[in-house]
Order: sequence, then structure tokens, then C-alpha cells
Amino acid sequence: MLTLTVYNRQGDSVGTVEVDPAEFGGRINRQLLHDVVVMHLANQRAGTHSTLRRGEVAGSTKKLFRQKGTGNARVGTRRTNKRKGGGTAKGPKPRDYEYHLPKKMVRAATRMAVLSKFQDQEAIILDELQVTEIKTKPIAALLKALKLTDKTCLLGIPDYDEKLYKSARNIQGMEVMPTSQFNAYTVLKQKRLVLTKAALETLRKGPTKPGEQKQGEPGA
Repeated sequence: MLTLTVYNRQGDSVGTVEVDPAEFGGRINRQLLHDVVVMHLANQRAGTHSTLRRGEVAGSTKKLFRQKGTGNARVGTRRTNKRKGGGTAKGPKPRDYEYHLPKKMVRAATRMAVLSKFQDQEAIILDELQVTEIKTKPIAALLKALKLTDKTCLLGIPDYDEKLYKSARNIQGMEVMPTSQFNAYTVLKQKRLVLTKAALETLRKGPTKPGEQKQGEPGA
């Protein structure tokens, strides 16, 4: 069992909570985490890169000078990739990098990513977090109390809260997200994982139901 300390908004310890690693997969499969993160990064690529090949650049296709008798090295056309302004040899063209791993693997990786935060002591549990108005100052004060001002962090909440989201979106390095939108990439890319007790209970209930999110997007 893992014992996690619970903090209040003032940064004081108010108790502990027990977490069974079996609820989050039991062990960390680093290869699976790597494969899923690479999938998420690949699915974010635009794939709009494009180069001009020798058949697409401007210039005559006539041989620049005769093959023999000039004393120069033999050359072809002005469009060859050997010359400045010529085409690119086997350069990239627009393509789609998107691919998908099985949904069970993606969900398992998400839970392993959360478990890794617990095991590495990079997770913080809050007893509660509610905001009544859209203000950045209370959220900034919370990060200062938790000594997270110099760390990137992901704040996990049980459901989408517009006031909380808008209050935190101006803070550099902080991201607010419902636990239903967690994926391995979003969890691992932030140094700290901050969860409310309600969000932790939501994660314990199990993975997102099939079809609720698309792979390669938040929550996949």
C-alpha cells in the first residue's frame, strides 16, 4: 500500500490516504508507457512538411555542357540536387503520422502514469478545491503554499469546472484537467500531479468507458 499525505489549501498536512497499487495496474511497464507517449506525440504532428524535388524546381532540363572535352567534371541539369537551387533528393512530403494502439493498452498506460507519480512521490492530494469566482490569485497562493511555484503541474479534478479552469489558465506551467481526460502523455509531461480527494476517488473507479474519447487527443 502507498501512503499519500493530504494537504489543505494553506499547505498544511491534514491526514493521509492509502492507495493500493493494484488499483492502478500494480506495476509500471516502461515500454508500454514509451509506446503510448510516442503515439500521442505522433498524432499531434501536422505532417505539412514539403520539399521541392528535382522535377519541381525551376530550371532547364538541358545538360549544362557536353560530357567530354571541356576539362570540367561531368554534370547533368541545373535541377540536380548537387547544385545550389536544385531539387532535394528524397526530401519529405506531406504525410499523416497518425496511428492508434489498442484501447486497453492506452488506458493501462494512463493508470501506470498516475501510479508512477504516486511511487515517485510526485503526487499531491488536496482535501478540497473550490473557487467561487474567476481569480488567478487564490490558485497562485495555493501553488506557493504547496511549494510548486517552480514546478510544472497537472491539476486533476473530478469534473470540468469553468471557474477553476479560467482561474488557472494564466499560470505558466499549470494545466487543469478532469480525470476523464487524462492520458499517459499529459500526466507524465508535468513534473507534479495534484489531485483533489474527489478526483482520486474518480480515478479509483476505473478507466474511461470505450468510445468516450479519441486516441491521440486529451483523455485517450
